Amino acid sequence: MIRALALNCTLSPSPAQSSTALLNAQVLEALAARGAATEQVRVVDYDVRPGVRNDMGDGDEWPQLRRKVLDADILVFGTPTWMGHMSSVAQRVLERLDAELSETDDEGRPILAGKVAVTVVVGNEDGAHKITADLYQALVDAGYTVPSQGGVYWNGEAMHTTDYKDLAETPEQVATTTATLARNAVHLAALLRAHPYPAPE
Repeated sequence: MIRALALNCTLSPSPAQSSTALLNAQVLEALAARGAATEQVRVVDYDVRPGVRNDMGDGDEWPQLRRKVLDADILVFGTPTWMGHMSSVAQRVLERLDAELSETDDEGRPILAGKVAVTVVVGNEDGAHKITADLYQALVDAGYTVPSQGGVYWNGEAMHTTDYKDLAETPEQVATTTATLARNAVHLAALLRAHPYPAPE
């Protein structure tokens, strides 16, 4: 079974409502409809220390999340937009994933090669395209493969205060994009599982 993990990089600890959690959940629902087992984690609920090692010690809880990341075939990386950029929590997760660049499997492939990543961005200001581009670059560098149309986002009207979680219904374009993302992500994850990238020669 394909396994999908959504990381919610909101700045708001549980049980606060989160627009990122909502759009992540909609992506997971679309993935589950295609047979994936799903889970969502709110990163800020864990003590994830700054650093670029797998375990920074002294109570660092990233190793718990790292195990979930490594067990997942599809990573759904969700972040809000703050001042035109991804959240500081999202940036910290990328920095922790940097440690995986030096990790390889038994055949010498990067440990995250063969895994799929998709992105979720929400906010009330411009920045979604830049954040998506930054996430794509970082996740691909870490070893992930991003499927065609592997990102979904929602940005509200500039200078207004409506959050995604406060909308009366999901915008049609967001729903359509989410369905496409899920379809392509599951297809790619199954393909890479059946036909892994070649090992270094």
